[in-house]
Amino acid sequence: MRFLTMLHARLPGGCLVVLLALAFPDKCPAAPALDVALTTNAAPAGYVEVTGVEAGAFDPRIWQEGTLNLVPDLRSPLLAPRDGKFRNIYAPSAVETPGGYRLFYGAWDGLPTGNDCIYTATTDAGFREFSNRHAIIVPGSYVHVCNVNALGSAAGAFALLATVYPVKDLNKPAFFRSDNTGTNWNGLRGEPYTVQARDVIAMDGYAYTNADINGMNVLLREDGAYRLYFGDFRSGGGTFRATSRDGKRYAFEAKVLAGPGLVNDVKKFRVGAATYYLMGLHENGRRLWQTVSTNGAAFPAARTLLTNLGQADAHIVALGWVTRGSQESPGRKLVGVLYGAGPVPSLDRNSIYGRWLQKRVVFADNDGTRVPGTSALGPGRQLLGLPDDKPRSGRFEVHAEDGVTLLGVSEEQTVRRGQTFQLR
Repeated sequence: MRFLTMLHARLPGGCLVVLLALAFPDKCPAAPALDVALTTNAAPAGYVEVTGVEAGAFDPRIWQEGTLNLVPDLRSPLLAPRDGKFRNIYAPSAVETPGGYRLFYGAWDGLPTGNDCIYTATTDAGFREFSNRHAIIVPGSYVHVCNVNALGSAAGAFALLATVYPVKDLNKPAFFRSDNTGTNWNGLRGEPYTVQARDVIAMDGYAYTNADINGMNVLLREDGAYRLYFGDFRSGGGTFRATSRDGKRYAFEAKVLAGPGLVNDVKKFRVGAATYYLMGLHENGRRLWQTVSTNGAAFPAARTLLTNLGQADAHIVALGWVTRGSQESPGRKLVGVLYGAGPVPSLDRNSIYGRWLQKRVVFADNDGTRVPGTSALGPGRQLLGLPDDKPRSGRFEVHAEDGVTLLGVSEEQTVRRGQTFQLR
């Protein structure tokens, strides 16, 4: 009796193909050929690097199904606190700029005292390094200003929401807007800006006076208005939405998500004629969560986004999406997620980590060994750890961002540690 070898692969379009390799060798559909070329760049020691693997346009299906090839950055953490007595940074919020990204984050970046501040740093589009780190907002007469969520504008201005404490012994969001230089806040010149009582937002239609809104103040701008997605530790759970024309006075709308989770970011995408809103949440634990809405006013139950890598990021306290492209333009990408995490349940030794949504690369050695990409260096570079220094012959297989859909296979290549290849 002749047995059939059955190989399963998902090809572009989502169809599952069964390859009956022995019975019908001439009937097997060939995987698309991919151009993967050797470059002169050197890969980190012990790795083969493949570039050109950044995520494509936002695909709501893989988020709704929870099939995401999120690759951890080799730099773990991606950004650590600066030296000093108080070292604890989190609440990353990355805004795309013409030169790369402006990263906003909060807490203690090497401070002499334990008073949370808002900081900024700049980085290139590949998140290769960070520069110009400095405090931009300090608490002044308050104890803390932290948990920042940021938006940018084409003119160069930024709008921020952050948590201020104490406001009558509670946490409240405050709104900050820069001029087009991105450096002067709420009408005053120079940095750092000192929080004023007038910066704290107001809200009608909600029991706002008694609300405790700590680290759950997400800002989205659409249709000429600011949307505030927030949680309230005194509400019994859930995520809510309010709307403002000026960023300062909000009108409450409704609960948009039932159940647990602390909302930390919401981003909007246009796909064809449809619109999608991606929400990210945490619970100060080992997991992050995500959920996708088609209208921004009602979200289905959240599902797991990722879990921690080890003890160093065991307590995840914040997240921020990394996007490329204009919010209102088709083709906008979600290329990764930054998150604040630390090793201790006191939540005061955090750093910033990164995971990148990438195409999945596997080197299929002719000897049967399969070497997948396990680490990244920014959104567009994936690293495959070969088991030894000897040259190996085989082919690169490239799968879509769901980690399953086969996009194609390269011609046979001979590879060794230290080489970099470009997916073209």
